Order: sequence, then C-alpha cells, then structure tokens
Amino acid sequence: MAYYNHEHRHAGIGYHTPASAHFGTAGQVRDQRAATLAEAYAARPERFSRRPEPPRLPETVWINDPARRREGTSQSVRPGQHLT
Repeated sequence: MAYYNHEHRHAGIGYHTPASAHFGTAGQVRDQRAATLAEAYAARPERFSRRPEPPRLPETVWINDPARRREGTSQSVRPGQHLT
C-alpha cells in the first residue's frame, strides 16, 4: 500500500500520488513541473511541437463515489480501467 499511495503516479489524478492529492501538495508539485517544463522549452524549443504543460489537476477524485453508491451502481473496477 505504501508504494501505491506514496510513489505510484496515477494518470487519473494528473500523474500525482494519492497521498499528494489527499494532503494538498499536488498544486505545488504541478507548479514545480510547470517551471521545469518551461526551462526545458526555453533551452531547446525545437524539441517540442508545442509549449509543454503538466496535466491539469482533477477537481474531484473518488475511489467510492458516494453519489454512485446511493444509486446502487457497481463500483467494481475492470482490468485496465482507471480510477477517476
């Protein structure tokens, strides 16, 4: 669980860890990524087809969405399905 929560970056939450999203540090991490990408672009713009930006942060992330649970729909995840 430690790897999943603190090291693995999830596509569904902007390539952040669940811990970063939960504890509110994802915005700071995204700002650092944006600065690094801006420096890379300034140094070698020919390597990019467009100005790079880090993924946007999702507004809401659920593992077990309470609204869906009230509706009685299944929360199961199929292999290859992302948790968003």
